[in-house]
Amino acid sequence: MDSRPNSLNRSMQSVWSTQRKSKINLNAAPAPDPTQTSAPPEPVGTSTIPSTTTADPAAPTVKRRTRRTDDQSSSKRQKTSQDAIAEKYTPPTSRLSDLGGLDASIEKMLELVAMPICHPEIYLHTGVQPPRGVLLHGPPGCGKTLLANAMAGELGVPFISISAPSIVSGMSGESEKTLRDTFEEAKRVAPCLLFIDEIDAITPKRENASREMERRIVAQFLTCMDEMSWEKNDNKPVIVMGATNRPDSLDPALRRAGRFDHEIDIGVPDEEARTRILTVLCSKLRLEGDFDLRNLAKATPGYVGADLSALTGAAGIIAVKRIFRQLSDGTLALPPTEEMQVDVDANPPTEQPVLPTEPPDGPRLTYLLPPSSIGHFINNHPNPLTPEQLLPIVIAFPDFVEALAHVQPSSKREGFTTIPDVTWADIGALHSTREELNMAIVQPIRRPEIFQQVGITKPCGVLLWGPPGCGKTLLAKAVANESRANFISVKGPELLNKYVGESERAVRQVFSRARASSPCVIFFDELDALVPRRDDSMSESSARVVNTLLTELDGLDTRKSVYVIAATNRPDIIDPAMVRPGRLDKLLYVDLPSPDERAEIVKTITRTVPMESADIMPSLEALFRGRCHGYSGADLASVVREAGVIALKRALGRMDELPADAVVGSQDQVRVVLADFVGALDKVGPSVSEAQRRRYEALRNKFAGLPVTYKVQDKESAEPVVPSS
Repeated sequence: MDSRPNSLNRSMQSVWSTQRKSKINLNAAPAPDPTQTSAPPEPVGTSTIPSTTTADPAAPTVKRRTRRTDDQSSSKRQKTSQDAIAEKYTPPTSRLSDLGGLDASIEKMLELVAMPICHPEIYLHTGVQPPRGVLLHGPPGCGKTLLANAMAGELGVPFISISAPSIVSGMSGESEKTLRDTFEEAKRVAPCLLFIDEIDAITPKRENASREMERRIVAQFLTCMDEMSWEKNDNKPVIVMGATNRPDSLDPALRRAGRFDHEIDIGVPDEEARTRILTVLCSKLRLEGDFDLRNLAKATPGYVGADLSALTGAAGIIAVKRIFRQLSDGTLALPPTEEMQVDVDANPPTEQPVLPTEPPDGPRLTYLLPPSSIGHFINNHPNPLTPEQLLPIVIAFPDFVEALAHVQPSSKREGFTTIPDVTWADIGALHSTREELNMAIVQPIRRPEIFQQVGITKPCGVLLWGPPGCGKTLLAKAVANESRANFISVKGPELLNKYVGESERAVRQVFSRARASSPCVIFFDELDALVPRRDDSMSESSARVVNTLLTELDGLDTRKSVYVIAATNRPDIIDPAMVRPGRLDKLLYVDLPSPDERAEIVKTITRTVPMESADIMPSLEALFRGRCHGYSGADLASVVREAGVIALKRALGRMDELPADAVVGSQDQVRVVLADFVGALDKVGPSVSEAQRRRYEALRNKFAGLPVTYKVQDKESAEPVVPSS
């Protein structure tokens, strides 16, 4: 049998292996061309210098010359390789001084990364195993990638940065090969740093992996991490750093000792950290005036480093617009350039100053933009500004304050609602309840240091209960607005899910987001749907939701300035454990308004209603005091709305009688009169019945321990009503 096919296969395999090794190792010699005829190897010690005469191979002079030539070519080849490595893996320009608010994380990185890179002899001398991998995790925008780049730039070692999705390939085995080649390259250029961003894309949990390729990539990554030991790399350290914002999705085998030995949690910065971040960011800006960065940091709860960087960018844009507006108004003037001065001297002032189209240094750019502030500036200054003209363009502190309304932190985009626009002025009456909420939530958020002086460090929980339509939700919105804190509004049933464990996960996620953006106010509307009373008839899934909420309110994890407000009109069916001290320990009864409170509520609601005259307001207040017994705040708002509809019908009927070409004058405008309110009261009745009022008064006596102010006799028995439990 002919052995030529086998020899050909072996030859092709040898050529392929040589070429593959040359790709991985930059120091390797280039692969020979199989098309050329290979020359026989020269004897050791022979000279490679061409000569026409025959020289003795054992001549010492030729040996010395050959040895020097080989050493020089080897050093030159090594120098070229080092230059190529330095050029290919240039350290980033970021430095640790560019970071703010990450002091604890930087100290940990210096211990885990800088020490093994700078002083490996300490670990070799003591025999201590150095760290092999560091996992950075935290919410998006908190500075994980920036911290890794700053550490590499500070150390000045080769920095291999790859994105995890770039490793994944469509061909079978290519992903694992790319991963092996990457780690081999890191071992070759050691000591170095290998940074893998979004590492969760290639290392998911293998039991949840949908494809076999994902399991193979995870297994290959684990094998490559085990090959990073110093014994297998000539005691040259290679530190592998990974970054992710989903650490729980990583395979557990990757997070054991010997692979990612240590994990650094970079959370949402607190007020002190935000102050340092703003200090670093503002040091690169051109500022003017007094800057109170601590108050600015206090006004940005939940902002991460990327959000604060966006805030500085928005402040810069606002400052530029402000200066453009001042230039168009004439309140600010830029110093003229030499070219503009020559133009003014050569052309006498006219109504429309004529600018030359061909300046001495080249053609002038011309724009025809709309007459806005920016368009006016560009039309008048088509050429680049001089350093003297750039001097007035600075950023002031009011620009940052205005930018707060334009920048939305990333945490709010993930389920947070914006701060409501309801204030105390929009709420009529309820003065005692407002005072209790102010001392329980608003003041601890605004002045926490005063409450810490008297030992009040734990946030309070408030349960607002009472008849429907009395303003419980409106009070929660006003509290969030007055405290200027983050606000999460949770409708009770929206956390419930038919799948096992999803409802509990939703409850934990709400509190996790609130803790990350403290101070924060969580408002649970219709709490009775989420935490009903636990008994034998209750399903197991509902009981787990109640238990999860109880542990979040007062469990092992501290709430860290997370304030909880709940509202319900059925406090009798809520689990009793919810209202014990330490959870929802402050129960506030929001009752139906009294006659004087009804007059105040109507006065507040009718501020935007066009009245016939201001003289009808006393008569209107007297009307609502006398005829609206048992009306809630929502009922009163409905009466005002119905009165506006009646007035609108009357105005539309009067307009229909006019000719088609008639002009509507001021006498035809819609005006609400006292008779419209009387007609609205005939149509809208109270939404809370007498029986419901009796039940709420009994519940008030049971829960709040307050005396019942009045009891309505039952019409049939004429006996006091005994509330049912």
